[in-house]
Amino acid sequence: MGGLVQLRLKNEAATIQLGDLLARTLPVDINGWTVLLEGELGAGKSTLARALIHALGHEGAVPSPTYTLVEPYSLSRGMVYHIDLYRVSSEEELRFLGWNELDEGLRLVEWPERAPSLGREADLRIGMSYDGAGRTAQIEALSDEAKVLIHQMDAADF
Repeated sequence: MGGLVQLRLKNEAATIQLGDLLARTLPVDINGWTVLLEGELGAGKSTLARALIHALGHEGAVPSPTYTLVEPYSLSRGMVYHIDLYRVSSEEELRFLGWNELDEGLRLVEWPERAPSLGREADLRIGMSYDGAGRTAQIEALSDEAKVLIHQMDAADF
């Protein structure tokens, strides 16, 4: 069973479809999961996060956490924290965000490269990149639990 899958996303609708797929394949108990969303500005990280949050049951707007840094969502499967580290300049700032208090939920982290140690505790790393008019999502399992999820995603068609 591999720990890496690469998906070609033809358009924004395919990115939303990936968010739906993630919601279906994540365990029912999402507490303690960390998903790192990497990629250049405009590569689709926020679109994917919004799609996943909606697919997990949130109705309404999903604002970007660029200025608030953390947007919490209380959903039937648990808490979801949409986190944007773009404005964070060092890993030490994570404690001011209350990082340790966010482990009772799913953490969706944009710009995780601002805190490189997050890779040690994360389950999935999703790298979004430009691919012509579409995007490519490279999804890497970082935990044993995530390898099962990757196997389920490997056959996805976008």
